Amino acid sequence: MTTVGRRNEPKLKEVFAQDFLIGAAVNPKTIISQKELLAYHFNSITAENEMKFESLHPAEETYTFNQADELVAFAKKNEMTMRGHTLVWHNQTSDWLFEGKNGQAADRDTVLERIKSHIDTVVGRYKNDIYAWDVVNEVIEDEGEVLLRKSKWLDIVGPDFIAKAFQYAHEADPKALLFYNDYNESNPLKRDKIYKLLKSLIDQDVPIHGVGLQAHWNLYDPSLDDIRSAIEKYASLGLKLQLTELDVSVFRFDDKRIDLTVAPEELLELQAERYEGMFKILKEYRDEITSVTFWGAADDYTWLDDFPVRGRKNWPFLFNELHQPKPAYNRLVGQHS
Repeated sequence: MTTVGRRNEPKLKEVFAQDFLIGAAVNPKTIISQKELLAYHFNSITAENEMKFESLHPAEETYTFNQADELVAFAKKNEMTMRGHTLVWHNQTSDWLFEGKNGQAADRDTVLERIKSHIDTVVGRYKNDIYAWDVVNEVIEDEGEVLLRKSKWLDIVGPDFIAKAFQYAHEADPKALLFYNDYNESNPLKRDKIYKLLKSLIDQDVPIHGVGLQAHWNLYDPSLDDIRSAIEKYASLGLKLQLTELDVSVFRFDDKRIDLTVAPEELLELQAERYEGMFKILKEYRDEITSVTFWGAADDYTWLDDFPVRGRKNWPFLFNELHQPKPAYNRLVGQHS
């Protein structure tokens, strides 16, 4: 599905050229189906799944770089910067990484040796192509007082797996900007726990340069005040901030309805107001925020069509299923006119 005719609306990457990079998550299908839209509006891309551990490293002696290389080539061809996503995560990580002999778990030294080899290989391969990496992803526990979520990383290596990953990534590419990335980053409880982790890494002289705010938001949550407070708290550490996975669902997270097949105009208008309020704040902090990446580009392809309600259509972006500008896009461009 592609837009009809030649594009002539203002380019997002030019509208925000004095503020921050404008990015999109892509995959080998969308760099074809959304090729024109991506090349026209965006100056940064992130691999949706193709650089995650299980995609690149399915077996200890096997690397599969073909799809990741396609995305890197697309970025080069279209003069885009590229973010790397992600090196260490509890999800989408091949089982063999944590397996030892005779069905036992691998020991700490083995896991560290394996992840160092992985990071050396992957970050080293893209040393001249990827300027920033989400090194560690989603290690903070959502609720309660516990800081780190339970994972095989924590069980086998211990809490210093986080610092080790940043150390390995820095050694593999000393010029790369290294980020910690998480969701619910503007929720006050989780915000404070993320801050605590970041500060501890800085205090240990771990080579961390920024924090990724995933920004999987919706029309109602988080509040603009909570977004602002999160930005200010993280920025107070001297780190650069990037929005790494932005989308604005038209449903509350716990809304399970499946009756909508077309986006109602009143929801699109609410979405426009929401994007306008968000970007007004983001522009205020443009000295700290260096990139805003959407987790997709247009409403014909979004992970929210399957999450949290499988098969339900969602409309989270600035462009519709035909890649045409929506009210939210018009509102953002109007801010600049």
